[in-house]
Amino acid sequence: MDAPLVGSFLDYLETERGNSVRTRNARLAAIHSLFRFAALRHPDHAALIERVLAVPRSASSGRSSLSWLTRRLTPCLPPQTAPRRGGRRDHALLLLDLQTGLRVSGARRAAVPDVVLGVGPHVRCMGKGRKERITPFTKTTAAVIREWMKERGGQPDDPLFPSSHSGGALSRYAVTVLLAKHVAAAEEQCPSLRSKSVSPHVLRHTCAMRLLQAGVDISAIALWLGHEAIETAQIYVHADLALKERALARTTPIGAAPGRYRPPDELLAFLEGL
Repeated sequence: MDAPLVGSFLDYLETERGNSVRTRNARLAAIHSLFRFAALRHPDHAALIERVLAVPRSASSGRSSLSWLTRRLTPCLPPQTAPRRGGRRDHALLLLDLQTGLRVSGARRAAVPDVVLGVGPHVRCMGKGRKERITPFTKTTAAVIREWMKERGGQPDDPLFPSSHSGGALSRYAVTVLLAKHVAAAEEQCPSLRSKSVSPHVLRHTCAMRLLQAGVDISAIALWLGHEAIETAQIYVHADLALKERALARTTPIGAAPGRYRPPDELLAFLEGL
């Protein structure tokens, strides 16, 4: 494996597989990590390693628009507590995701000892970069999780959200599938969901946007989500149209009505029913 081979692989990702620049750079970062590890143990290959580490990242082609659930759509998920055990597990999982903004890897790997339901309820998880995160949640979420923990049974160190088949932690794919199932069911009461692509990461974005719209400082949001740099959380500021509209409203000429037209609920219900 040398620099020309790495370059050919990266070109293949973009030209033949159609991967984005972000994906291409993520693969290159993994290769660079491997070669930095090798540099410490194989100095006899220093020249080859140096050439691979010199392969540059591709310039970003821009960030896709951010997707999240608005305040009107958020109550559609998670599903209401269902009579089936799997439904109650899904309810607790999706509610925890919306409340804490955990990445799907952190939520699905959570074990019973990671959840504290006493004073100051919170969940501990190992986040990105192997950093431990402690995220609080509300008493309502704590009550739902408490009822689920009573029902789930099992050993104290078992996964909080076990698979109904193996009993182990849910896979990333399983979380995606169960979310898609509940989104499809919720579309009957919330037709607007049909136009949205709702992934587990959309729930994380939804948590961040709710915090931002509640007036939480962007540095606190970055800390909440486990971002290493505050700049990473700036995408939520750019995506919040209401925040920009409030800034625009402050420039309204004297005598003009600020803000924009907000249709009543009856009109919105009529339009959604078309």
